[in-house]
Amino acid sequence: MISDPLWFLLVGGLLLFMGLTSARLKLLPVTSAIIYLAAGLLVGPTVLNLFHFNPLKESALLEVLTEIAVLISLFSAGVKMPVPINFRRWRTPVLLATVSMTASVALVAAFAYYVFGLPVGACVLLGAIVAPTDPVLATDVQIRHPGDHDQLRFTLTCEAGMNDGSAFPFVMLGMGLLGLHEVGDTGLRWALLDVLWATVAGILLGVVSGVLLARLIWKIRGQQQSRDLMDDFLGLGLIGVVYGVSVLINAWGFLAVFFAAVALHQTELKLAGIARSKQKHSRPESPPDPLPASALAVPLSSGVDAVQIAADPEDTVSESSLIFKEHLERLSEVILILLVGGMLFVNSWDWRAVGFAFFLFLVARPLSVMLGMLGSGASWRMRGLTGWFGVRGIGSLYYLMYAIQHGLPEALALQLIQLTLIVITLSIVVHGISVKPLMNIVWRHRRPPERKAQ
Repeated sequence: MISDPLWFLLVGGLLLFMGLTSARLKLLPVTSAIIYLAAGLLVGPTVLNLFHFNPLKESALLEVLTEIAVLISLFSAGVKMPVPINFRRWRTPVLLATVSMTASVALVAAFAYYVFGLPVGACVLLGAIVAPTDPVLATDVQIRHPGDHDQLRFTLTCEAGMNDGSAFPFVMLGMGLLGLHEVGDTGLRWALLDVLWATVAGILLGVVSGVLLARLIWKIRGQQQSRDLMDDFLGLGLIGVVYGVSVLINAWGFLAVFFAAVALHQTELKLAGIARSKQKHSRPESPPDPLPASALAVPLSSGVDAVQIAADPEDTVSESSLIFKEHLERLSEVILILLVGGMLFVNSWDWRAVGFAFFLFLVARPLSVMLGMLGSGASWRMRGLTGWFGVRGIGSLYYLMYAIQHGLPEALALQLIQLTLIVITLSIVVHGISVKPLMNIVWRHRRPPERKAQ
């Protein structure tokens, strides 16, 4: 294990490098996660062997770190969900988080059973670990702000927000088949408690908590929704309370936190809209106020519309604290990807693990997405891009550590660690290399054609 001084030097140096070169790095055709991974591989056992992080011995610490990172990322994703919510738009992500999730787990389990010869329980557990897409590492293909209405970004963000919770029943099923969790003789207990109760309770808890907090904030502050440093604490407090209650009542906390963020933001905007409507009808029309000096000072070259800034301030707690949470998300990404690089040895790579990763990327994910999007009316390009952008990362690492902490036998744990780390590493590389070029192609196709000269 790396010493404390070297660890601070490594993380601090990488953060300084990323901060000083951020403008240039944005121009590169790869994601920042690849740079973090390269640094981890360089100083880890693969190259210089300056440090080695043992996931089996440090599973408790790694479980907590990944859990926190996923929770913050899920909250950020929930806040960015566009308004209003309607079934037609949410139908595809819901199917991806349920039908596609089930199909992906089944395909991975079948592959692991026939190729690796693992026990059925371990096969299901492996499928549940690698099936969910990651909300932490997939920011380049997710909604970037609450006003982003791109359908592909929305679908991928919403799916990542939900399938981190919808994977949990399969984690428990796999552990139950291994004798590590009670599922009942016929699986009835698993179906009623781990699937029905935990899912419905998690969603309801999240929605109710988000709505109540939004109304409480509005009642206390009224229409003076000025941004404050304490808004960051409100968001983190909601995450902590909702997740803590969900664990106490055996509900899926990831689902609860995601839907709490969605409900908080939606309710805040609804209340703000009602207040503006009442204010508009209660006073006579008056000429618009002059723009503030701060808005007029925005240079046109920045590409920012000063009028829009003055007219549409971020006046909600959820949005004003979003930047802070995204910074926490990026910091956790740096640390955890460095650790992934510090877990890999040269002999971690073998044809079975690499073949498994590409089976997941090229067969299991695309097939499960096609199945989930049947009848959606989406274009084949949309289905293909959704099938490809199934980034695996921190969420998979969390499920693996969770299983280890709940008694997964060491021999099985070592096998699943190797397979999961190879999947995460290759996902960072292949998706990180392809995401920017593919998204640029998509946006070029969506630009309106230039008018011909008269």
